[in-house]
Amino acid sequence: MRTDIGILAFGSITEEPGAELEAVVIRRIEVETPFSVEFARSSRTRDGAPTLVPVSQGGAHIPASVLVLDESVPLADARAMLYRRETGSLNDTSASSQVSWIAELPGFAGVSICLYTALEANIPPPRTADKLAELALRSAAGPSGAKRRDGISYLQQQKHRGIKTPLMHPYEEAVLVRTGARNLDEAWRRVRSDSALA
Repeated sequence: MRTDIGILAFGSITEEPGAELEAVVIRRIEVETPFSVEFARSSRTRDGAPTLVPVSQGGAHIPASVLVLDESVPLADARAMLYRRETGSLNDTSASSQVSWIAELPGFAGVSICLYTALEANIPPPRTADKLAELALRSAAGPSGAKRRDGISYLQQQKHRGIKTPLMHPYEEAVLVRTGARNLDEAWRRVRSDSALA
């Protein structure tokens, strides 16, 4: 009997699952997250940019996708693929079974087992738009900004996906006010221009 395995994708993984995962995705199921998420984690791999993570207070349920994997992919391999995608450790096959931040949703969206990234929030309350904007601008000025893996670019990506959380609009407004820009793309260009002159 076949056991479906899926990845609940929200945030950047929705459009950027990575080559390894993308090669084994056979279909997508459009859903809403069964938990609330918010810009509540400063990402080490994005030079501190705020990213969306599950939260117990505040936040909102947002559009997401279940990436259903080919039946040839065992659960352990699916966990390892998700781990490598999230950490960028493409050659690491051992640590994925030991991490606590890969969680399981049995039976979600009709899929037998659905894995998702459950990284903890590390931006302590009260989370403010100004604090998020500060982190976003700092990441945009750094190496992540050159690769469009910064906070401003991440925020823009989520906006294009139609994501809405309580902090999102004030966060965007704070970025625009701080940069004097009319939109997020201009804000990113201004930060990158300033960082090049520094």
